[in-house]
Amino acid sequence: MSNAPRDKRRKRFWGDDDSQTNILHIDMDSFFAQVEIRQDPSLVGKAVIVGGSGNRGVVTSATYEARGLGVRAGMPIARARALCPTAVFIPGHFELYRMYSCKVMEIIGRFSPLVEQVSVDEAFVDVKGSRLRFGTPTQIARDIRTQIRGDLGLPASVGIASTKSVAKIASSNAKPDGLLLIPAEATIEFLHGLPVGALWGVGAKSGQILEREGIQTIGQLAEHPVQRLARLLGAVAAHQLHDLAWGIDPRPVCVSREEKSVGMERTFELDIRDRGLLEQFITKAAHECARRLREGGWVCRQVAIKMRGADFSTITRQQRLAAPTDLGREISRIARELFARETLPSGGVRLFGVRAEGLIAREEGFEVMLDQDERPEAAERAMDQIRGKYGAGAISIASLLEENK
Repeated sequence: MSNAPRDKRRKRFWGDDDSQTNILHIDMDSFFAQVEIRQDPSLVGKAVIVGGSGNRGVVTSATYEARGLGVRAGMPIARARALCPTAVFIPGHFELYRMYSCKVMEIIGRFSPLVEQVSVDEAFVDVKGSRLRFGTPTQIARDIRTQIRGDLGLPASVGIASTKSVAKIASSNAKPDGLLLIPAEATIEFLHGLPVGALWGVGAKSGQILEREGIQTIGQLAEHPVQRLARLLGAVAAHQLHDLAWGIDPRPVCVSREEKSVGMERTFELDIRDRGLLEQFITKAAHECARRLREGGWVCRQVAIKMRGADFSTITRQQRLAAPTDLGREISRIARELFARETLPSGGVRLFGVRAEGLIAREEGFEVMLDQDERPEAAERAMDQIRGKYGAGAISIASLLEENK
């Protein structure tokens, strides 16, 4: 769900020459919310907000009916409920979203082997080598959108440009459910009229600094002295943003994107003061992390926990493993040990998270313990197979059975 500023000019045609525009950015529209609508067609046309059914947590996705009332990604659910009280609020089903994400990426991969998935709902594609087989970049973009809509019933927006950064901005301005081509010769004109916050790399903090400097558009940023920008933002950021403002972005589409970590965290409906309940969540989160590691062919070298109190004070703790693992039992053991060393916040725990860090590909090889018991790995892989065949709720860890009743 993108909150990037859009083109106030509302111009949707910048030319039709796509001879030098080999980069596509595919961005699913309101992905989580649209998946929920796909599962429950009665939600069509309604304001749907994913992120929580109570007043805790934050918005992760919202339909345009809700966005029209001011709902945005990252907004507290309580605020979203005040803005859009008639909306349908859904806690979220992340296993379902991952399944649809895999299907989306499979469709995109039909058109080019050069696909860089950057999140669960967006990817870059280099189609330079696909022209002879599939046609022009514009035709490929149309076919990708058509197949995603036809096979999955989901809307997708696509930006087409000569660089990754411009393609990403173009897809944002193609929303909802649209396509926008920025010919190479139109790049500067397109960029320089946009709000500076639309530029890839300008966040909330840097945006405020630039605004205080009187820089409101990308064009103004492009014309600003780099030396002055360096004093404001630092030399590296200044030169990078200055290049992007002039459409200079040599970064290629990278097929293999190194994963740094996988994790699961939850903002609880009520602040928790019971260690047993938190340990139960740790077990569940650890096994979810492990399942995702095995699914991606990764093992982790480090386990971390995150605990946030009712007063929003937050601590993180991590521990290096004796040997890399993708087992929920091992991740849970370390996470529980980290948790056991901490004192519960006096007002209770608002949020807790478990994360597997320092990932390495299993195929690369890694050290193992000489006396390693292979039975837990066999058991967890068997659970993966059962869930894959019968669904996520088909089998559970014994200690979680009470929670699942």
